[in-house]
Amino acid sequence: MPRIPLTWLAEHVTLPEDASALQVATDLSRVGLEEEAIHGAQVTGPLVVGRVLELVGEPQKNGKTINWVRVDVGPENNEAADDPKDPQPGEERPSRGIVCGAHNFVAGDLVIVSLPGTVLPGDFAIAARRTYGHTSDGMICSGEELGLGPDPAGEDGIIVLGRGHAEGLSAEPGDDAISLLGLADEVVEINVTPDRGYCFSMRGVAREYSHATGAAFTDPAATVEVPEPAGEGPAVQLRDDAPIRGGQGCSRFVALEVSGVDPTAQTPRWMARRLTQAGMRPISLIVDVTNYVMLDLGQPLHAYDAEKVVAPIVVRRARAGEQLTTLDDVTRTLDGEDLLITDSEGGEGERVLGIAGVMGGADTEVGEGTSSIVLEAATFQPVTVARSARRHRLPSEASKRFERGVDPHLPVVAARRAAELITRFGGGRISDRLTDVGGVGEPVQISLPVDHPERVVGIPYTPQQVRGTLEMIGCTVEDGAQGAFGVRPPSWRGDLTLKEDLVEEVARLVGYEKIPSVLPTAPGGRGLTVAQRARRSANRALVEAGLTEVASSPFVGEDVFDQLRYGADDERRGAVRLLNPLAEDEPLMRSELLQTLLPVARRNLGRGEDSVAIFQLGTVSRSRGEGVRSPVPAPAQRPTDAELEEILGALPAQTRALAAVVGGASGPGSWQGDPAPWGWGDAFDLARRVAAAVGGELEVRQVERVPFHPGRAGQLRVTTADGESAVVGYAGELHPAVVTEFGLPARTSAFELDLEAVIASAPAVVRAAPVPTFPPAKEDFAFVVDENVPASAVEAAIVVGMGDLAERVRLFDVFTGEQIGHGKKSLAFAVRLRSAEGTLTAEQIGQARQRCITAVENAVGGVLRA
Repeated sequence: MPRIPLTWLAEHVTLPEDASALQVATDLSRVGLEEEAIHGAQVTGPLVVGRVLELVGEPQKNGKTINWVRVDVGPENNEAADDPKDPQPGEERPSRGIVCGAHNFVAGDLVIVSLPGTVLPGDFAIAARRTYGHTSDGMICSGEELGLGPDPAGEDGIIVLGRGHAEGLSAEPGDDAISLLGLADEVVEINVTPDRGYCFSMRGVAREYSHATGAAFTDPAATVEVPEPAGEGPAVQLRDDAPIRGGQGCSRFVALEVSGVDPTAQTPRWMARRLTQAGMRPISLIVDVTNYVMLDLGQPLHAYDAEKVVAPIVVRRARAGEQLTTLDDVTRTLDGEDLLITDSEGGEGERVLGIAGVMGGADTEVGEGTSSIVLEAATFQPVTVARSARRHRLPSEASKRFERGVDPHLPVVAARRAAELITRFGGGRISDRLTDVGGVGEPVQISLPVDHPERVVGIPYTPQQVRGTLEMIGCTVEDGAQGAFGVRPPSWRGDLTLKEDLVEEVARLVGYEKIPSVLPTAPGGRGLTVAQRARRSANRALVEAGLTEVASSPFVGEDVFDQLRYGADDERRGAVRLLNPLAEDEPLMRSELLQTLLPVARRNLGRGEDSVAIFQLGTVSRSRGEGVRSPVPAPAQRPTDAELEEILGALPAQTRALAAVVGGASGPGSWQGDPAPWGWGDAFDLARRVAAAVGGELEVRQVERVPFHPGRAGQLRVTTADGESAVVGYAGELHPAVVTEFGLPARTSAFELDLEAVIASAPAVVRAAPVPTFPPAKEDFAFVVDENVPASAVEAAIVVGMGDLAERVRLFDVFTGEQIGHGKKSLAFAVRLRSAEGTLTAEQIGQARQRCITAVENAVGGVLRA
């Protein structure tokens, strides 16, 4: 996030005399530059200049020598000579006594003193305190303690006026040091959206402040005079044999030499201070100047030690196996997409000097003895820089600007400006030769119908407003044909490529606050779709049954398939694999809800729960096959119909599923006793409850399927619209091994339904059942059938035999054993009979009973159990 010191901003745009950081941030927010933070004065309280009167070195038991110092801090701040808090060394006179461990000052020096009541950066409050046998009545400050960073002269210790941080400064004891050192400066930190990279500079922010307030703006780039070069400087070649998206990696490269620079020259205090306020660390004069110009104009620069560079400089893509040790002393293996700056070291092959737009190399970096440099100012392709910065995890200040787009007209101006600053403070000579290869493309003219902003935004804009706004941001506006403007954006606004971009500028600068807030009126006759209502009904049915809805991540690892005991050829192992998973141990998308719901149950039990009753409605995915891959179309144009068809065909098959897990006690215990535990029958009842809530009906057939218990699992089926029977899920008790694997209560049960299929099977209109007015009759039947006969078939035969009198049929017992016979089972049903015409007589009940027995015998061979 760019940090904008107000004193720096005021050099390019007129600020009110009483301008505060809050007011500037408010003004900038009106043009879309959001405030991220406001950094106020770093030091508050009585920070003053003091003159050292006496200092006495006192050796300590720990081997240190501390100085007992008397400092004159001005008449209004000094202690009286006849009433000091501590005895004075030497002659008694008005002063303050301070204990100091630094040794880089002597009597007579002017220093910076924080008196009691001062608050230093980091909320460090100064107070008088007893230490080393004395009362230290304040503190003599270093640059680090005041937030000024390391001393530009490389000195350790406190600030001495006339040296280092305070070079060229003088004052009298008692003078305010906050204003003297510029510590009262306020800084606004702003958030810049990716499309407005020009605001990563004081130049860009000042221009936006001018748009917001109408204040006078002075373009710092326009104040730099670039003389006509006497010839070409260092030889530079642009070779991009593998351009990305058809664009050259480097469209312009400027190189300018500066020789005879004093290697010992220090960065001026004001520049180091500004760099620190902007969030950068001062390093050396040459490096600091390149950073300063980048922050000021927005054009990144790089300085090479001219004695270490061998012409020609070549800009090209990396080759396989090439490596570079970057300025952070990390050796990196380069990628074929990386754009490199290289030279011909000793004529024996090419040497990599840096990754273009990201970071330079250690071989040619500017060092303590550098006196001649080559300044590089270039225009690099944003996508190339962005990919290299992310590939090598090198987010530099330069890459932040290049990947958002830099004004292609700036390289020569920025290089000249940096050269002038270096020679101004470090001496030397600017070469009268200049290398400038490549070119600057003119922005494409955009046709903007005059009434288009009104159509898009919804409020009227006059032609004068549209033209005036676009000209204010630097566009060239011409009258076009058919009531349209021909708009050519300025060079620094590479984000303006469509007429909608221009409309956004009009709305932004005329004022977002002028766009009224109008709530749309919802059209009548609409609401939730049938599927939406059904899904809500299904959720509500389970909540009413005492279950809790949960959410789980849709990503799983391959180990869950083994935990659920899937076979090697189980289709559920065909999960979709992600190329860039959030977690390396969970690279697959779930193919069944229970794969993520069971771990949630385990987590809840691990956190103190005694039982579990949870459900989830979510998507499950099935792969189209290992060889099916979605193509990646070019982003520059709309995919063709064939490409869209191929993409849709490669997408995994997805459906919404509903699953539940129940185990342990079905409710809280009480003085009446413990509640019944959840069982496998509850899983079937819950599945039927869900189907009934969406208007469907389930048929249950016994089946063996992992992760369920072999003898206590059922297949859930529905009858589709075309009369076919289709499998929509499974329910039952979980296999004991699965229960143990996930740490669940004994006999935990579960079900999973393809809810979309159940909803689709439900009739569009559910007929209301008439309210019965006559009493029911109850009959129980137990039929002995072959063990492979499903209970649903027996139930269907009972309904056929009873006819219209059968109101409800419910299976309540299944029995196998020696009494029944080998290969047989007994199915017991409770049947409720009711007539809509009157109370049933004993004769009618007997006839219905006989019809039921006959129907079961004819349909499935069932025999009434004696």
